[in-house]
Amino acid sequence: MDQKDLEKVAVPLDDFEQQIEREKEKRQYSWRGKTWKERLSFLKSLNFWRVLILGQVLALCITGTVVTSTKLGNDYNFNAPTTQTFLVYAVLALIYNPYAIWRRGWKAWFNQFWERGVYYFFLGWVDVEGNYMVVKAYAYTGMLSVMLLDSWSTPVCVILAVIFFRVRYRWVQYLGIFLALCGTGMIVGSDAMAGQSWMASDPVKGNFLVIAGATCYGISNTSVEYLARKYPIYEVNGSFTLFATLINLVQLMILERNEFSTFVNQGEAVAMVIVYTICMVVLYSLAPVMFRWGSAVLYNLSLMTSDFWSLIFGLGLFGYTVGFLYPIAFVVIILGIAIYYVFPTPEPIIQMPNDPTRRHKRFKWFGFWYDTIEPQVARSPPEQLELASEEAKH
Repeated sequence: MDQKDLEKVAVPLDDFEQQIEREKEKRQYSWRGKTWKERLSFLKSLNFWRVLILGQVLALCITGTVVTSTKLGNDYNFNAPTTQTFLVYAVLALIYNPYAIWRRGWKAWFNQFWERGVYYFFLGWVDVEGNYMVVKAYAYTGMLSVMLLDSWSTPVCVILAVIFFRVRYRWVQYLGIFLALCGTGMIVGSDAMAGQSWMASDPVKGNFLVIAGATCYGISNTSVEYLARKYPIYEVNGSFTLFATLINLVQLMILERNEFSTFVNQGEAVAMVIVYTICMVVLYSLAPVMFRWGSAVLYNLSLMTSDFWSLIFGLGLFGYTVGFLYPIAFVVIILGIAIYYVFPTPEPIIQMPNDPTRRHKRFKWFGFWYDTIEPQVARSPPEQLELASEEAKH
């Protein structure tokens, strides 16, 4: 058999590596032959508890934004989502871009926009519009609808992960997602039976804004997860928030000039926006860490408990009453997160940038064009198989 015949029957290296990964996943995540003690061993995992605790910290940040937004709307009749979020993006850009320049220098900082600028611009635009539409929806539809429809971001993350990351979820993980969504539905049902927040001036328009905004959230979260796994978090946060600040400023001058002029003359409203900004800065800073430890799906599941924490704060601030389903719903959401985590989600298939052992793309012209770089270091499939076998034993 000559060289040409060997090339015809040879298995492509990328396909060979994917087969190895699938076999490793089957051995690692299979329940067959395991005792219940082994199946529930994830409860002793440090990663599980740090993801759970970090998720609740992020949920409390979301609660802070809900409380401050509600205070601004009820006490100051202030409904200007672009004005609220402008300061958030500006602070993030002023924190992470100088840090990136200090860590890598001016040349590397400019180069990240030269290679990936269009992607950071798209991410900034999607995030700005997602925040704008969801906050704006409160003016047209009831809080119940916003709470329920905002959960659409979780299925969006799942769909995008399956399509673009080639993540294969197990039925147990779909069950966990379903339970978390049911927990959110129970909170909405409890408010509906109590007759809370049922008024809506234009429910069709408001519900459309929530669904569109939640879709943008799902796209934004998945995009940040993808970029944060490939590049430093300070680069991702600094780059997309820089574009988001500029987009937000233009949108503010077009849509909310009058609101901005009245807002700056209200000292207490300014204080509420500062608290809102602090919560959002912490949220945006810790979310990429959550994406690395878990995933965008797990992030969205964790944020579903923010409705429960909003009630706790609302008891003292707004005179809310506790429905009997609220504690049950909180437990159901946490149970859904735990069930989702029984089988850790397989790592998304994301090729690291400039990998010399694989064919990769080197982008230029702000990401609109690229050069294909051939592998510079050869890898032997038998060596990869032997390495995978050794890892599986341990």
